[in-house]
Amino acid sequence: MHRTPVIFWSVLFVVIGMAIFLHKTIQLDYPLVADKETEAWTVQARLSFDTNKRNIKAMLYIPNVTPGYSKLEEYYISGKFGLNAKKANDNKTANWAIRKAEGKQTLYYRTTVTKTGAASKWATVPDYPDAPRFEEPYATAISKIIEDVRRQSADTYSFTYELINQLKSSDANENISLIRGLADSNHEIADLVIKLLSVAHIPTRKLWVIGLTDAANNAHPRVLIQAYNGDEWLTFDPKDGSAGIPANHLVWKVGDAPFYEVNNGKNVELQFSVTKSYIELLDVAKQNAKQTSSFLGGLTLFALPVQSQNTYSLLLMVPLGALLVVFMRTFIGIQTFGTFMPILIAVAFRETQLFWGIILFTGIVFVGLLIRFYLEHLRLLLIPRLTVILVVVVTLMLVISLITSQFGVDRLLSISLFPMVILAMTIERMSITWEENGAQAALSQGLGSLVVASFGYLLMASEHLSYLMFVFPESLLVILGVCLAMGRYTGYRLSELIRFREMKSAPKNKS
Repeated sequence: MHRTPVIFWSVLFVVIGMAIFLHKTIQLDYPLVADKETEAWTVQARLSFDTNKRNIKAMLYIPNVTPGYSKLEEYYISGKFGLNAKKANDNKTANWAIRKAEGKQTLYYRTTVTKTGAASKWATVPDYPDAPRFEEPYATAISKIIEDVRRQSADTYSFTYELINQLKSSDANENISLIRGLADSNHEIADLVIKLLSVAHIPTRKLWVIGLTDAANNAHPRVLIQAYNGDEWLTFDPKDGSAGIPANHLVWKVGDAPFYEVNNGKNVELQFSVTKSYIELLDVAKQNAKQTSSFLGGLTLFALPVQSQNTYSLLLMVPLGALLVVFMRTFIGIQTFGTFMPILIAVAFRETQLFWGIILFTGIVFVGLLIRFYLEHLRLLLIPRLTVILVVVVTLMLVISLITSQFGVDRLLSISLFPMVILAMTIERMSITWEENGAQAALSQGLGSLVVASFGYLLMASEHLSYLMFVFPESLLVILGVCLAMGRYTGYRLSELIRFREMKSAPKNKS
């Protein structure tokens, strides 16, 4: 058969498996190492106020779009208040209500966020504003400033950057100095920049962020400016004109509206607190998959019941062990009794550990082989003979378990997990090979099975490989493609170098 179909399917399976793997690691941030931790910040907003037996309505802006960060969880501590969370474009509000309340009331909103590579998109598409009117001499000065900035810029980004730089410049002309007198604080400077950008018909808005520090009990929101260039919102710091949201800052809300509203409440106080912690990166990846509505990210084994997860954590290692058997037989040339028997023995070694597993396997097969030779003289039929061997294997396992339990050797009690049928068939197969091909062939295949099972145990006992197979089950497609590719190999095996070594040292005949 032509090799093209095999190569096609082999490459196809490997490419699909690797594409899913890369999607999870790059787009969804699935970690390649178990128990890897990442930074997380818990931000809390505390809204407190006094009441006097009246109906209360309270509204608090809370994070919705969080560029650079992913919300892992949200909590509302509302007491007896009713709660309704609403989204409106790029903002989100928590709305509390109660028929009657008396005394001091405190409402909490808490969210835990972590950094993410996933991009957040702003939903609002603004209208282009009308130019505000200014009295003289400000109107003329602003017109000159806009004219100068437009001459020294090429687009919305460079226009906004240049405008802020001129307003903050220490070498300002008379027009800048006149306009700069209208603003003192950063909040007023942001209002001034927004008005000037509106004169240039550039849509703008305020963006409020909270600094994420190790610990802060009274964090203060910081105001930024966003300008719309027709395709996206560009963010600037009004203090220095730097672009982008500053590092370690969480977007809290958008717009000029106050952070909260409380009807029939007095002595209202809003306080922000921040604390830093560490969480497992895998939990972050699973949450990112939910938030991005990723179909591939949703197909995770973590959604299965715990019993099924434990089963698949073992089953997923079997194909990896089978791949080792294919490699050992095809390229190394080690002979074994079948393909799956060494892998099942390797699975049993996971319970008994390698040293005791080899001893128990060798002892049971040796005794069973002696009994099998004796049964040959009784001339039993095949099925009864296999049944007798199976009973003998179970009896040997039982005797070993009872004896070792008296000595407190717990490892040897795990012998009951050995595949009984496989051991019985191994004894039968080894005896037949002994009779047909001699003792050397039988011992060679038996030893080969034990060697492959030992390497299989070392491979399947790796916690890192077990983690990778469980978190990235698409690796099965890669294993499938590699097995298809190896299935067409017909070249020399490594063991044949020993087999044909005499031909290499033999003298050549001279003509």
